Amino acid sequence: MLHPSYNELMKVVNSEADSPEEAVVNSRYSIVIATAKRARQIIGGDTPLLDGVDEDSDVKPLSAAVEELATNRIQILPEDEE
Repeated sequence: MLHPSYNELMKVVNSEADSPEEAVVNSRYSIVIATAKRARQIIGGDTPLLDGVDEDSDVKPLSAAVEELATNRIQILPEDEE
């Protein structure tokens, strides 16, 4: 099981939206795509943005990407801001 859950991640990502109509993420698919993209960046050589984690760490790239999203170290931008 993935921790945090999709619902928790969606709440974190949308926490700065003033109303449900302004939500950045409206589906699980968006969360999956964003974390997969970040995991590929980490695999490609980017350093995870987590405390105590570096390229020699045993933390898997997808786990690092999910944790970065859950702690607001990365953000999902709306399509018009990318």
